[in-house]
Amino acid sequence: MKKHLYINGQWKEAKEYAPLYSPFSGELIAEIGQADEADVDEAIQAAKEAGKAFSKYPASQRAAILEKVVAIMEARKEELAQILATEAAKPIKTGRGEIARTIQTYKFAAEEAKRIHGETVPLDAAPGGEGRIAFTVRKPIGVVGAITPFNFPFNLVAHKLGPAFAAGNTVVLKPASQTPLSSLVLAEIFAEAGLPAGALNILPGKGSVVGEKLVKDDRVAKITFTGSPEVGIAMRNKAGLKRVTLELGSNAGLIIDENVEISQALIDRCVMGAFAFSGQVCISLQRVYVHESKYEEFLEKFKAATEKIVLGNPMDEATDMSSVISPKDHARMGEWVADAVANGANIVTGGKAVSDRLFAPTILTNVASTVKCSCQEIFGPIVVVTKISSVEEGIAQVNDSRYGLQAGIYTNDINKAMKAADELEAGGVMINDVPTFRVDHMPYGGVKDSGVGKEGIKYAVEEMTELKLIAIKL
Repeated sequence: MKKHLYINGQWKEAKEYAPLYSPFSGELIAEIGQADEADVDEAIQAAKEAGKAFSKYPASQRAAILEKVVAIMEARKEELAQILATEAAKPIKTGRGEIARTIQTYKFAAEEAKRIHGETVPLDAAPGGEGRIAFTVRKPIGVVGAITPFNFPFNLVAHKLGPAFAAGNTVVLKPASQTPLSSLVLAEIFAEAGLPAGALNILPGKGSVVGEKLVKDDRVAKITFTGSPEVGIAMRNKAGLKRVTLELGSNAGLIIDENVEISQALIDRCVMGAFAFSGQVCISLQRVYVHESKYEEFLEKFKAATEKIVLGNPMDEATDMSSVISPKDHARMGEWVADAVANGANIVTGGKAVSDRLFAPTILTNVASTVKCSCQEIFGPIVVVTKISSVEEGIAQVNDSRYGLQAGIYTNDINKAMKAADELEAGGVMINDVPTFRVDHMPYGGVKDSGVGKEGIKYAVEEMTELKLIAIKL
């Protein structure tokens, strides 16, 4: 099965196709068209031309298109979840959860399309401003270049397309190489919903070709990217004056205070946070800092719950966790665990391959902060548990990181909670929950090497619009 490029409302044959294999079985799924620089140029121009009309669509019409997308996806949700399971090895029940969130994200976008507004400005607050009325409006910025990862190929795409279309922008989308089908199916969904030709263009291909052209082309007004810090930093350095939103890496930390009951609910949240989608989540729980008085109890219960995780075929309804995204990443899991052990770490459970595709959910202790499993982003089913003597020590340990996307703390002491909220160096602090918590209308983005800018539909709309002032002299 060949899947072509999508440019200006038409399927276009590519000069080159690349095989797409199942991460779980290794079987060939499809042949995916690979865009070259000429294709990217054509797509950008199509988006630029389409924007002349689409930017004038009234808010009600833009909202109606997004509402129609919601209805179509709702009707096709099982099919979409199957696509996720096939190309990303996301367990089918987890995939259904992502599709539900994606539908919710487009609902939020439809609502925000009708809430884009400015404000009045009292110019007479400054001498010389008397006798004038002023107000602001928000205008679409133009062509948005969206570059998305494999781990949430429907919902993270929605976080880029939804606000872009809500604001009246057009998009050239480069999906991740492992999950292009989740994006390509959107071509027919948005076309059926009434999005005009050229407003959405979908170009699978190499980052060095598609991404590079999007970042450097002056017709692209904004880049919105989710991926590694190394790639994101390079993009920002090449982007010139265009706007850039970067959602990059993390090694999210959680503090568990001495006054907290180690309940089954807390353990279940930690298991979810650490091992959902094999830990391939930007805010996956990677580091847990537990007060010494609760450390042994937490570790015992966490180990027992982790060992109940069902590994297997993503199409199986019983599967909790399937393969990591590639053989290369599978091998890296083993290498990083071996590195940690060589530097003194203990394996509490897991730590080894279950098959040539599956890696056991792994808990490590006695891991030095300089070891890869602690200081780098694992993006796999490995979590580090460390004993601390105080919340203050936990805050210092969480902050001892190049990353700062989200962090969490469990405590029953409001003073400690607010201290953590103030001092944790992260874009979001979850009190009495794991850092993996996210709902799709909240502001989401990190500090330090975790990126710049915010997602969350309302906040993304603000970054995808230009604030324009109009002043009238009476």
